[in-house]
Amino acid sequence: MDNLLNGLVLFLNFVVVPATSYGAQLALGALGVNLIFGVLRFSNFAHGDTMAFGTMLTILGTWALQSVGFSLGFLPTALAALPLGIVGTILFCLAADRLVYAHYRRQKAAPVVFMMASMGVMFILNGVVRIIIGPDERNFADGERFLISAQQFKDATGLLEGLTIRTSQALTLAVAVAAVLALFLFLQRTRTGAAMRAFSDNETLALLCGVSPKVVIRTTWIIAATLMTVAGVLYGLDKSFRPFTYFQILLPIFAAAIVGGFGRPVGAIIGGFIVAFSEIALTYAYRKVVLYFLPGSDVGDSLLQLVPTDYKFSISFVILVVILIIAPTGILKAKSS
Repeated sequence: MDNLLNGLVLFLNFVVVPATSYGAQLALGALGVNLIFGVLRFSNFAHGDTMAFGTMLTILGTWALQSVGFSLGFLPTALAALPLGIVGTILFCLAADRLVYAHYRRQKAAPVVFMMASMGVMFILNGVVRIIIGPDERNFADGERFLISAQQFKDATGLLEGLTIRTSQALTLAVAVAAVLALFLFLQRTRTGAAMRAFSDNETLALLCGVSPKVVIRTTWIIAATLMTVAGVLYGLDKSFRPFTYFQILLPIFAAAIVGGFGRPVGAIIGGFIVAFSEIALTYAYRKVVLYFLPGSDVGDSLLQLVPTDYKFSISFVILVVILIIAPTGILKAKSS
């Protein structure tokens, strides 16, 4: 019985807990992608680098607060600096919309033109972030590192394996749930949310009904910038910050959005967890778990790892290709552009 419990704890510790945390981060990122696609009708390739921009502002604010001795106790100081990152990212997105995307809206350009323009914004942001904070890894997490440490769990249960829950993981889940609930309440219960849904469903009819496109577009960027910054900061607290990582995460975020159904908020959440669990479950080495469940098994020197860790992001690519072949509209039916 102890072997089964140890194997289960090991699986929870290295697969379920980190995949749940990572899935919540991807879901927040995919929600932003879906919101922009659903309302503004283009795929925002600058999404990952905008997350990096918001996280960079939060890190700079965190370092400033830490330098004057400010602390939130067991919580990360980054939470106090998060509003700075959100406001800065909102201002950037509104400026980018006015300087870049508004021009193409006046020209009634095709979605692919907006997509190419967003790639230009992506490259600019990528350079700006690297110039300001550098390309190296930055760790800005402080406060209590663990809610439950492996040793505390072992002492409490008497098992050989420990279950670790980091503060950043619990924080990720709590903030993600609060953000998703707030977004759904806003979209369903407010006049502006109803206007955004109407604009997304039928732009012409919404305009005839008196919906202001300026208000809808501005609100969409404000919400998307907030989601991008929150997702970026939570990802950075959980795994540390490095600009290139945020460029790489664009693939799993888009995979999550497409798996769930482009333009579908609920699909983004479902897709985020599917991609996260697939990446972590397929790259985990199951040798020790199998030996706990099947003691005496001859597994040789094999780590029983289905996919090497270096190919983690390729799993998102494979998922993307498979879903486009067997169900191009995703699990929930995607909106057409």
